[in-house]
This record gives sequence, structure tokens and C-alpha cells, in this order.
Amino acid sequence: QVQLVESGGGSVQSGGSLRLSCAASRFTYSRYCMGWFRQSPGKEREGVAAIDSDGSTTYADSVKGRFTISQDNAKNTLYLQMNSLVPEDTAMYYCAAEGGSCSDGWLQPPPLYEYDHRGQGTQVTVSS
Repeated sequence: QVQLVESGGGSVQSGGSLRLSCAASRFTYSRYCMGWFRQSPGKEREGVAAIDSDGSTTYADSVKGRFTISQDNAKNTLYLQMNSLVPEDTAMYYCAAEGGSCSDGWLQPPPLYEYDHRGQGTQVTVSS
């Protein structure tokens, strides 16, 4: 069973930075899509960024130019570098993964869609 464990969340002031990590274990996909989504109370889930096994990346418009997704295959770890944080970025951030490539709709799945694998989340709070 694939296990994803997020870390790196915390509280920062507006304009600050955080780096989230997602450690993957028992991850045997040769082709995959991994990414981050976030959710806060009363709001819909929002895909943030995704990267596939070839290194191709995709970002939500709301984070382009501020967030960078990357991976360290040797460490089986996914990262999300978040800069210029704003209060609207406050949410629980989850790591998710699936076999195959990142489809065009990977960041915008149907409301009840469940990713094949996801972590327990890490909280990010940005104060003004």
C-alpha cells in the first residue's frame, strides 16, 4: 500500500515562504502523476500543482509564479516551494498520487473524485 506523508506546514505572515514535503513509500509506479491540492473549511478542494514522472509540471492559475513543485526521485519525496504567501493560501495541503500521466483535469477533478493515494495533510496558515 502506497503511503504519503506530508510535512512542512506552519504559520507564516503574508509574504513569507514555506516548503512542503511529501515522503512516498512503497511507491512502485514507473509512470505517475503526483501533486498537491488544498482545502479549507467552506471552500471547494483546489488543485495546486502537479508533476509527472517525466518532470512535466502544471499549476493552478492562483499559484503560478509563486509556487514551485519538484521531486527528488532518490529520496522518493515531492516538494512544494511556496513563496509570496497570502492569506488566501491558508488551507490544509494534501499530497496525492496516481499511476499514469497527469491528465488535463488532474488539478480540477470532479467534486467527489478520490485520488488513488493521498496523505493526511499539513496545515498552512498565512496571516495578514
